[in-house]
Amino acid sequence: MKQTSAFAAKTARSPLESFLIERRPVGATDIQIEIDYCGVCHTDLHFVNNDWGMSEYPIVPGHEIVGRVSAIGAEVTKFKVGDSAAVGCMVKACGECESCKKGQEQYCLNGFTATYNSPTEDPGSFTYGGYSKSIVADESFVLSMPDNLDLKATAPLLCAGITTYSPMKHWNAGPGMKVGVVGLGGLGHMGVKFAHALGAHTVMITTSPEKGDNAQSLGADEVLLSTDSDAMAKEMGQFDFILNTIPVNHAIDPYLDLLKVDGTMCVVGAVEPLEKVNAAQLIFGRKTLVGSLIGGIKETQEMLDFCGEKEIVSDVEMIQINEINHAFERLVKSDVKYRFVIDMKSL
Repeated sequence: MKQTSAFAAKTARSPLESFLIERRPVGATDIQIEIDYCGVCHTDLHFVNNDWGMSEYPIVPGHEIVGRVSAIGAEVTKFKVGDSAAVGCMVKACGECESCKKGQEQYCLNGFTATYNSPTEDPGSFTYGGYSKSIVADESFVLSMPDNLDLKATAPLLCAGITTYSPMKHWNAGPGMKVGVVGLGGLGHMGVKFAHALGAHTVMITTSPEKGDNAQSLGADEVLLSTDSDAMAKEMGQFDFILNTIPVNHAIDPYLDLLKVDGTMCVVGAVEPLEKVNAAQLIFGRKTLVGSLIGGIKETQEMLDFCGEKEIVSDVEMIQINEINHAFERLVKSDVKYRFVIDMKSL
């Protein structure tokens, strides 16, 4: 076993503090990564606070992990020591169910093992995430990073990136389509970048006029203020696809009205019950309301390669690990453009 420096929350809503964890030895198909950077996802804060009632303590968050390979097992073929590498939201799945065989490990029918807070045979009994100095993961769940991108700005691609790319690809966002992105935060800013890069006419839908200029600099062709009833009325029935990144419970009626006949709205932000759905909005227009969860390993690698080709990275604010508790406070206030990334090299 290898002792590894980390930051952990020891109880619900407690500040994160320095903590020693143990990582398993490097097995035959394992890769050990010395973590350079780890993105801060809103999910990390939910788990620290036990908002969803499933947290196990001590908890070491972090599932947007990038760094360098420091050791490999005897049977590893895709990586060598010194390579850049990444780990996202999953570190294991059954590999045998219908979803896994389709390359959709995120929908594993037997439940995937999350990068943190999942039961494991590793030391500690629950997985520990990327707010740590190193991590050991099976080669099949380790991703290659494009060499031409700023490594620290790629960390959020492992969650925010794939969460927005996967539904865009699945519902064929591209030329000739009008795509709306609701909410300009960690997810939304990546949604705008991907919709634009895929060739769709991209509209940022926001409550904040101040975010309009920011959205256009990210690639939005238009900005639609959802608080402007006249502007919303003019856009009724105009959108082929809407990506809804709002992270909390909210009324979805205004956005469903924007969809064309056969249009689709995909919810990726709110992992909780939403306000009531008016079925009439779906029936009169054959509209579809769907959800999407990250992406499988193959699709995540496809997304990273696409980012390398199009030179897409996240807009990030760098912090040190001892600033994480203050960063969480700012995250609650949406006071970040658009994703915090921790420089783990100083840990």
